[in-house]
Amino acid sequence: MVTYLIRRLVFFFGALFAASVLIFILIRAAGGNVAAIVLGRHASANAIDALAAEYGLDRPLPVQYIDWIKGMLHGDLGRSFRTGESVADLVVSRLSISIPLALSGLILGLIIAIPAGVFAARNAGRPVGAFVGLLSQIGIAVPVFWAGILLSLLFGVYLGLLPTGGWVPWSVDPIQSIRSLVLPVISLGLILGAVMTRYVRSAILDVMNQDYVRTARACGMTESQALVQVGLRNASLPIVTVIGLQMAELIGGTVIIETVFSIPGLSRMILANVAAREVIVVQSTVMLIIVFVIFVNLMVDLLYSVLDPRTRLGQ
Repeated sequence: MVTYLIRRLVFFFGALFAASVLIFILIRAAGGNVAAIVLGRHASANAIDALAAEYGLDRPLPVQYIDWIKGMLHGDLGRSFRTGESVADLVVSRLSISIPLALSGLILGLIIAIPAGVFAARNAGRPVGAFVGLLSQIGIAVPVFWAGILLSLLFGVYLGLLPTGGWVPWSVDPIQSIRSLVLPVISLGLILGAVMTRYVRSAILDVMNQDYVRTARACGMTESQALVQVGLRNASLPIVTVIGLQMAELIGGTVIIETVFSIPGLSRMILANVAAREVIVVQSTVMLIIVFVIFVNLMVDLLYSVLDPRTRLGQ
């Protein structure tokens, strides 16, 4: 296990290094002079040189990269060109919105997917099982933004129960903040639940057809007992993998949802800063997202090795 952990950590840090180099190079290669990109095509040469000197953009690229990485390791993500605000402060303020949104959407998706997937698997070949499968297929086909619009029309416009957009800061009114997140969370959760229901159903069906489950039932266990006591651990392997993948997919989902519901989260901030040519903000924020995604994959690998020790063999 120690050797496996060391190898996973080496891969983790290697992937982070490769990702950081790629981000740095792509952003520089996309437009050449970063200071010129920020100030626009009509900026004077003196203004471009002054901004480059202020932010160290006139230094050699390897030095800029090392300075950027050193800063990130010390919690310094840089400063906004327009406002001079710390990128770390900007990210923290937006994470207080995006983290509850993403985690709540994932939890709701699991609450929907696990019982629905198990129910569909246990009733495979019956009309009720086919109906659950049909609902999940419809959910997969519906874009997350369309789900958000439909929910806004129903609960916001016609019923008037929930706000259809906007954001009230936590410090002003926590209850209104929660109300602002209800429809976005439901939109994310329904679509994620539909996607994961299919995987849960397939995993449960696969386990129920294994010899060890049949043997457990032949020894006197009921179908539910055999599934919980013998098959659940093996069924959890593909489910854990899917959860890890969906954590990454949540980032794309929150971009759309935050735009539909006018929520000032992290994803929406990135889009705004791309449009504003805030190169440093985008560079550091995207790197943080990549760190999160790679870290989730590391946790999935480690959890997978605990659930199935065979995965450690030959690694």
